[in-house]
Amino acid sequence: MAVELTGQIERITYTNGESGYTIAKVRVRGHRDLVTVVGNFMAPQPGEILTMTGVWSLHPRFGEQFKVDQYYTKMPATVSGIKKYLGSGLIKGIGPVMADRIVKKFGQNTLDIIEQDIKKLASVEGIGRKRIQMIQTAWEDQKEIRDLMLFLQSNDVSAGYAPRIFREYGNLAIPIVRENPFRLAMDIFGIGFVTADRIAEKMGFDKNSPLRSQAGIIYVLHQLSEDGHVCCPIGPLLEKCGETLAVDKEVITGALDSLAQSGAVIIDEGPVDPEPDSVKAVYLANFFVSENGIARRLAALVQAPSGFSPVNVDKAVKWVEPRLDIALAPRQIEALKFSLENRVMVLTGGPGTGKTTLIKAMLHIFERMGQRVMLAAPTGRAAKRMSEASGHEARTIHRLLEFASRKGGFQKNENYPLEADILIIDESSMIDTILMHHLLKAVESGTTLILVGDVNQLPSVGAGNVLNDIILSGIAPVVELNEIFRQARTSSIIVNAHRINSGKMPLIDNDRADADFYFIQQEDPQKAVDIILEMVKNRIPRRFGLDPVSDIQVLTPMHKGPAGAGNLNVQLQKALNPDAPGILRGGREFKINDKVMQVKNNYDKDVYNGDIGRIFRIFPEEQEVVVTFENRNVAYDYSDMDELVPAYAVTVHKSQGSEYPAVVVPILTQHYILLQRNLIYTAVTRGKKLVVLVGTTRALAMGIKNNKTLKRFTRLRHRLML
Repeated sequence: MAVELTGQIERITYTNGESGYTIAKVRVRGHRDLVTVVGNFMAPQPGEILTMTGVWSLHPRFGEQFKVDQYYTKMPATVSGIKKYLGSGLIKGIGPVMADRIVKKFGQNTLDIIEQDIKKLASVEGIGRKRIQMIQTAWEDQKEIRDLMLFLQSNDVSAGYAPRIFREYGNLAIPIVRENPFRLAMDIFGIGFVTADRIAEKMGFDKNSPLRSQAGIIYVLHQLSEDGHVCCPIGPLLEKCGETLAVDKEVITGALDSLAQSGAVIIDEGPVDPEPDSVKAVYLANFFVSENGIARRLAALVQAPSGFSPVNVDKAVKWVEPRLDIALAPRQIEALKFSLENRVMVLTGGPGTGKTTLIKAMLHIFERMGQRVMLAAPTGRAAKRMSEASGHEARTIHRLLEFASRKGGFQKNENYPLEADILIIDESSMIDTILMHHLLKAVESGTTLILVGDVNQLPSVGAGNVLNDIILSGIAPVVELNEIFRQARTSSIIVNAHRINSGKMPLIDNDRADADFYFIQQEDPQKAVDIILEMVKNRIPRRFGLDPVSDIQVLTPMHKGPAGAGNLNVQLQKALNPDAPGILRGGREFKINDKVMQVKNNYDKDVYNGDIGRIFRIFPEEQEVVVTFENRNVAYDYSDMDELVPAYAVTVHKSQGSEYPAVVVPILTQHYILLQRNLIYTAVTRGKKLVVLVGTTRALAMGIKNNKTLKRFTRLRHRLML
């Protein structure tokens, strides 16, 4: 039987910003102990007074709880309640210490003072004009967000989305959402079509509304791009949209025509990989422009005459070998020859095959010839590694192209090109369609472009399979280095990486004194997790002297399951960083010293998808978290924290372009959907000094045998062959 309780929130034990699910301790008159209440709440804050309707229940582990079905809130009325409310981190500029000072000064009138006569706060020690402005802005924003939360809640949507929506639309949020709720799916990071569709349905939008079908098509194309597809054949697209929207094909076709007329999508004719018999493909406009741009600019580069006077390659080799104390292999000499004779060339090969040695030789020869050389890579870690290996400055592609959001994007382009005679790009398999287009826009026809990468790794996180398409098109010469150099043959990591790439099982000798490649047999996923925790926390640091957080990276094929990134991060955080202070955001706990990863390109902050950092400081009053990336501190507002995820464990896809002293990788049959040869190969090649696989030989064999990589829809190869 439902009962009513009224009480004041003393503390929040747990809250999920997405669903609103909350566990709180509430002081209720007549109850000696604090009451545990559970339910979905709208941004609950300590100090708030709740009037709740619900039922009592007995949890087998946590005891008596009050399950809330409905509730409403009131502002706190007591001095202690107001202090808790203001000190909870709700208002930027007021933390627990400042809340105590303010409430001591104004008592029960505190909230009225903030609402009606905020300048009086200047009489409180430590509050100046700047802080008053911060508090006033935060207070007003909070009221707007509360209104937005109520609006979302009335439409059965999690109030946790409110800060993101408010940040995008400001105080126009409610009118914009009322007019076209489907905009949320396109404009707000983390809100998909399903959520926007639910709002629209609640607001009475017709299921057959053209607006709904247009938004659904855009959503499906975005989802496909996140799976790596640059476009989609029209047949499969209509089928997938039909499943998503549950409307007649005619409605979807009409919406697609409208989108094509507006220029939001492009319907293009011609063969599509991996379905060359397709005659029409649909693109989001930016992908169409980028793919065409890549083809056009590469063709122009390839056709440009060589900028060098004829060079005697044999003499160049004889000159460079003693200077670097090396002996170039025939394939390396062939690659050097191509780089001197062609405007575009591709150099590919696995670990230990001499790519870095060859790049160093090229650099010496090009600089001897008076050429201006630039080096770049897609990620900060890859660029840093390239700099250390070559002895020459290397930058990320974003920094090379001088991205500046306030000035409208990449500053380097066809009108302001890169000042380079030679441009060498490492880890080129990571470059997606959009980024390659921007890069090529900034490359003059007189520049020689050398793309270096390992085509056997996973393709880019972003849409496309650019390096592979360039290689398959035959537009430029390709040299694959496949001989493992003598000094690399002593590394089991390198030897086994090549065995895996050729479809063979790795050679395992766990008892070898100098082993750097281990396989630990364990079929049970939970026991495998326990082994991983013990390896990372104790055994590897003790045996190899490596730091468990900085030097050891757990890589996993997937997000879900006991050995997925989600659970592994929770367990590793408990094991490696148990007592640090932290905050709860979006159902995740972030603590000082946690390892975190950026999961969205943020050009304003100059941090990109896949960058790994450490949480340096948390400022509750300013509602700010400072993260250190490669010795650079970056500030995050609490509302930006959805761009970060814990990174004690990351998916193999997210590890591309990075190397770690040690990697630990679960390989279990529960991962069978994602177990592929290039995934295992990519994981193994991330380890520099040590690789530890934990799982079953059956799962490992399944993955190595599976060489059917997930194909991506793209027309780049065909465009390059025209």
